Amino acid sequence: MVRTESTMLPLGTTAPTFTLEDVVSGKTISLDTFKGKKGLLVMFICQHCPFVIHVEQELSRIGQDYVPQGVGILAISANSIETHPQDSPDNLRAQVKRAEFNFPYAHDATQEVAKSYRFVSVQIRHQK
Repeated sequence: MVRTESTMLPLGTTAPTFTLEDVVSGKTISLDTFKGKKGLLVMFICQHCPFVIHVEQELSRIGQDYVPQGVGILAISANSIETHPQDSPDNLRAQVKRAEFNFPYAHDATQEVAKSYRFVSVQIRHQK
């Protein structure tokens, strides 16, 4: 099992804005990059995670299947390269090449984007 439980925003939540650099192309990637897409899949992954390694080829297939259909896909690694040097932008580029990802992969060095995508508890009031 993973050391830290995953949390996420509920499906259908408006995605928080961000600006990151694609580790392969060097292009700036933002929420606007995906404007007009049928949907957006944001994956927080990293190069060294055994769970990601296990599904890496499936992630590639998801990209091959859905990017041509107009679905936006973005992978983000938010690990500190001081504590996880294996997740440096150079190593992320190697992962893209090895796995043949056809979607942008960004490094969130400050972890601000990852933090903004965490689940936020919201109290819903029902009207009678």
